[in-house]
Amino acid sequence: MLSLLNKTPFWLRTVIGLVAGIAVGVIFGERAVPYVEPIGDLFLRLIKMLIVPLVFFTIASSIAKLGHQDGGKTVKLGVQTILWFMVTSALAVTLGLGIGHLFQPGLGLTGLPLAELKPKDIPPVVDVFLGIVPTNIIDAFAKGQVLSVVFVAIIVGAALAALRDKTESLSRIVDQGSQVMFQITRWIIRLTPIGVFGLIGSVVGSYGLESLTPLLGFIGAIYLACLIHVFVIYPILLKLHGLRVSGFYKGVFQAQQTAFFTCSSLGTLPVSLNSAINNLKLSPSYAGFAIPLGANMKMDGCGAIYPAIASIFTANYFGIELTPAHIVIIYISSILGSLATAGVPGVATVMLTLTLTAAGLPLEGLALLAAIDRIIDMVRTATNVTGQILIPTLVARENGLIDKESPLLIRPEVSVIKP
Repeated sequence: MLSLLNKTPFWLRTVIGLVAGIAVGVIFGERAVPYVEPIGDLFLRLIKMLIVPLVFFTIASSIAKLGHQDGGKTVKLGVQTILWFMVTSALAVTLGLGIGHLFQPGLGLTGLPLAELKPKDIPPVVDVFLGIVPTNIIDAFAKGQVLSVVFVAIIVGAALAALRDKTESLSRIVDQGSQVMFQITRWIIRLTPIGVFGLIGSVVGSYGLESLTPLLGFIGAIYLACLIHVFVIYPILLKLHGLRVSGFYKGVFQAQQTAFFTCSSLGTLPVSLNSAINNLKLSPSYAGFAIPLGANMKMDGCGAIYPAIASIFTANYFGIELTPAHIVIIYISSILGSLATAGVPGVATVMLTLTLTAAGLPLEGLALLAAIDRIIDMVRTATNVTGQILIPTLVARENGLIDKESPLLIRPEVSVIKP
């Protein structure tokens, strides 16, 4: 039995877990939740357990290696990465607005129940940036404040690079710590099919299919926009950089799966790093810095597509006509908002709160969509994570940081049958 399971492709095992979870959720409904939810929660806990040590060791090791090579290049790579974040966010919000105007979600709907949902407070930009610097390093690590962990890791990595030979043994220990965390990640990834069963079974059992009916138009618009962004716009960018599209998507498939079912970019971070470094073979020193940065700042699904379409939905539902001024505000909020709210928990709610407030639209739009948030969060997060790996891939290509054996560059050998 075990030998047969090991021979089954990983993707097929995951699909089996998905189908089984949906079946259990549909057949048993809420009665299944107490049994399947702990399975999904355990899988999430295992992944989240890795985040802080993996981020620290990987970034500190990466910065140390980049610093040994060329400190100026590190700054250049960081600027390029953030610029690409902004460019693809602009493409995402354009697509979101286009799909929203085409399908006009919310038009003609009335009487939707308002969930008791308090809009999240948006901290001032200054507080967000000040919050990156921890007053207590141990406390920041214990609370899982990822941006603070990133900051400390960068400082430690820079110090290791500056001291060079004096800290050679410590640099080696940090690098070995990174390798240990990657090995643990590989073990946990093998549990994905079981985790998927628990997570999807809990979602279907909790919500039921009937709760989706009134908002199917909105759900469809979000899914369509995200799928076009991931499978049309991203491949165009890959092609323009001379990279193999099939090689990229094969390499990131595990990360996409994990993101879809966990609904957490940070929770998927260990798998994203594994995909970028071991599957796509991006430079570990660059990917180890760029992927965690993207997990905090690159949100094409939650921070661009979703606020754009949700703003149109809210305006339609409350009978408000969107003006060119509204559109400009939505653009600015979506492109810069993710950077300004980096590391703030619940980024989708925060971004929609920010966008609706800036555009002067009713915040009740948040409560209208609360019932389906988990359903749309799956595709939003998968879109986020794909972009978080795509941008480092493009920047790595522009700077020669992709291994020559990468599937992004090499076409698989085709066996030719000779006559």
